[in-house]
Amino acid sequence: MKISQNCVPVVHIVLLFIGLCHGNDSFFNDNGNLQLPKTNIIGWMEAIEDFYLLSGITIPGTHDSMALYGGPVAECQAWDLKDQLRAGIRYLDLRVFALEDTLYVMHGVMYQHTTFSEVLQTIREFLSEFGSEVVLVRVKPDLFDKDRVEGIVESMISNDNDVWVSSEIPSIGQVRGKLVFVQKEDFKLGVPLLETDTKGDYEVTDVADKEKKIVTHLTQATEFCGGDNLVLTYSSGTGIGTFWGMFLTPKRVAEKVNPWLDQYLRQFFADLPRPCFGIIAMDFPGVDLIQTVIGSNKW
Repeated sequence: MKISQNCVPVVHIVLLFIGLCHGNDSFFNDNGNLQLPKTNIIGWMEAIEDFYLLSGITIPGTHDSMALYGGPVAECQAWDLKDQLRAGIRYLDLRVFALEDTLYVMHGVMYQHTTFSEVLQTIREFLSEFGSEVVLVRVKPDLFDKDRVEGIVESMISNDNDVWVSSEIPSIGQVRGKLVFVQKEDFKLGVPLLETDTKGDYEVTDVADKEKKIVTHLTQATEFCGGDNLVLTYSSGTGIGTFWGMFLTPKRVAEKVNPWLDQYLRQFFADLPRPCFGIIAMDFPGVDLIQTVIGSNKW
């Protein structure tokens, strides 16, 4: 059931109040200040042997990676890009809008205070410091002039040997220290992506139902891991735009789903080899949840 337009102003006022309430635990995080434990290993991919295919490992990612602005309805992350990478995130989901020759990072109509050029610079600096790592980037052309985005990106990365744009799934050894583009729909640079979500799965009116969908999607992901596509599952969701879930902002969904997801993944830790789940894109992940996703890579 969709929410009527007459209710939207009242709902947004309530959501603004909800958004002022902050929480911070090891699975869910909405604190913009990254605090890594001393035992945390930033270069976690160094422990993965070179021969493993990129499609055959479990990778922590973020959904709408740069959505730090816009209020409770729009915000999906708390850490900036540099801190996400240092926390272990290796898949980035970017929405960009082309205006003249500049690509602006967006979430819907909300400008996220950065450009794609600045994003590339941050990734390059990180990979220069941590050469064992691989950063996957999905570019989603947004708003207008979508067909111009790919050409602008190509001009920005021309002659850059540390960028992977081939559709072939590489081994980890082939792409250490590189940015790997992920292709889907309007953006055809990089390795192909298979999503387990179907249309409308992002809408959340009941968190328990969302968790059941995630189980289904992660089960499907295990079947495709190691193949000719990267496989992606979203744990993120929102009830905004629905009636029964009108107060379930991305943050509120993550606050409930993230601790559950951590426990769900940990039940497989007794297994060797542990199952591959591909990429898991999350909203507001905490450090311990990211480490649990990374911990799925044990053979």
